[in-house]
Amino acid sequence: MKKIGKQTIVFSNPPSIIGNYSVVGPKEGNGNFSKYFDKILEDDKFGQDSYEKAERKMFLTAIEGAIKSCGMEKDDVDVLLAGDLMNQIISSNFAARQLQIPFLGMFGACSTMVESLIVGSMLIDGDFFGTVACATGSHFSSAEKQFRYPLELGTQRPPTSQWTVTGAGCSILSNKKSAVQVVKATIGKVVDWNVNDINNMGGAMAPAALETLYTFFEDTKTKPADYDLILTGDLGKIGSEVLRDLLEYRGYKLGSNYGDCGQMIYTNTQKVFQGGSGCGCVASVLNSYVLERIRTGKLKNVIVVATGALMSTLSSQQGDSIPTIAHLVLLKGGK
Repeated sequence: MKKIGKQTIVFSNPPSIIGNYSVVGPKEGNGNFSKYFDKILEDDKFGQDSYEKAERKMFLTAIEGAIKSCGMEKDDVDVLLAGDLMNQIISSNFAARQLQIPFLGMFGACSTMVESLIVGSMLIDGDFFGTVACATGSHFSSAEKQFRYPLELGTQRPPTSQWTVTGAGCSILSNKKSAVQVVKATIGKVVDWNVNDINNMGGAMAPAALETLYTFFEDTKTKPADYDLILTGDLGKIGSEVLRDLLEYRGYKLGSNYGDCGQMIYTNTQKVFQGGSGCGCVASVLNSYVLERIRTGKLKNVIVVATGALMSTLSSQQGDSIPTIAHLVLLKGGK
């Protein structure tokens, strides 16, 4: 079996990330990773007549850009794995409709980027496909309208809130060897610690990140110091601090090699309270800054843990608590 321990997979023939692309909004373009993003929008609406249509266009742009980045055409891609935050994952569905690539829709909320990489890596490692596109994205304005309040209300944001990233990212997985390989993965469990505040996503998702990271370390018999970077997405400031405390209580102390996409994507002067969130957060940071640093040899051993809040507008209206999940991949540099 390729499974080790309770939940971790070791790929026999590790797939490679041979292409990637990131597209972000103006606010994200003024953040910490501006020089790494492939495309920065001048307008949040991306020339469309609604934010939802702008999100769709970003999604399509990220996928097409990733395919071009490795010198391929869309017909060279065997299957597209994609998901987003909109009801019935319409950004993904509509992009797939236009691309006419065989499509599997994914939903893990903000964990979708890594969930797609795990499933895509399985498909390649199992010799089912040779090339898989993995994509996700989000838009601040469309997500706020769906999950919280219409922007026109001008509702005051509480200090615990995070800013949904306007961005999309796509990775192209292949059975051909390149400088970035997906070597291990841990599939998360749904965790619910009875948090029901939709304005405190970091606090809600930290327990899921805890369970997945703890399980990975136990399954692989490794510790945080063994890795160049441990990156969560997107706990924000509060969630990151909660994760540090919880994981240390379990016997694993996160050091200076730990970071969170939500904390990192914006500058300290941007008014985002606890940081970034949304599917586009980890997707845009991974498919720009992280992969670039692995390819240039500055990082060689990177854990990426994407967390997702699995509530819906319906469950929130009923006062339900927020179930969460976290999925993990281990990326290694070097051919």
